[in-house]
Amino acid sequence: MKTNLHLVFPGTCREAFAFYEKTFGTKIQFTMTFGEAPAGSPVPPDAKDLILHTSMPLGGFTLMGCDAPKGREEALGGFQVCVESTDEAEVKRLFDALSQGGSVQMPLAQTFWSPLFGMLKDRFGVGWMVTVPGPQPS
Repeated sequence: MKTNLHLVFPGTCREAFAFYEKTFGTKIQFTMTFGEAPAGSPVPPDAKDLILHTSMPLGGFTLMGCDAPKGREEALGGFQVCVESTDEAEVKRLFDALSQGGSVQMPLAQTFWSPLFGMLKDRFGVGWMVTVPGPQPS
């Protein structure tokens, strides 16, 4: 079984995924707008330029996303994407990049479970935990 993550944006999916592509040094694999959907698909006229689906590899899973058509938007929340690396410099770089224009809930610091851990919401409203893994239980 494989688990992926799908994010729904209020019209900012293209901008968010361009930011994630640059931040994580990955490449968008696929993007389709509502306007590119097959003929006969129920596409609201004002949604033709919105993202119907996009995806990119991120670590061990695929990060996917779309835009909600107008009137069907919902606030992102209730979850955090956790990104970990054993490279402290990389964790600091990711935390700094993701927090630009967003809000920091917990600055990067040592905790009892990790040598370096922080939490933030990026400028698109996505929650992130960025961490160096601590000792693993045996």
